[in-house]
Amino acid sequence: MQVFARIPVNLERFQIPRGIVYLILERCKGCNLCVELCPQQILEVSPETNEKGYHYPQLKAQSDRHCVNCEFCAMVCPEFAIYTVEEPQ
Repeated sequence: MQVFARIPVNLERFQIPRGIVYLILERCKGCNLCVELCPQQILEVSPETNEKGYHYPQLKAQSDRHCVNCEFCAMVCPEFAIYTVEEPQ
């Protein structure tokens, strides 16, 4: 969770987008770029492996509502294994 030194006066007028993270396990090769570069730090490396033997990313506990649908994970994934979809509000 980000902590701001200053809070905008009209923050209540804006709605923060939320995203749902999807992962295609078979495509993941465990590079962990999405985990390292997620601006919200909601991903972690799973202790389990996919069918290829790679440790794939998973959402951290209690992080399901912190994705802001920036789609950065999808942009950095070389295997197109992760993506987000905006959650209906």
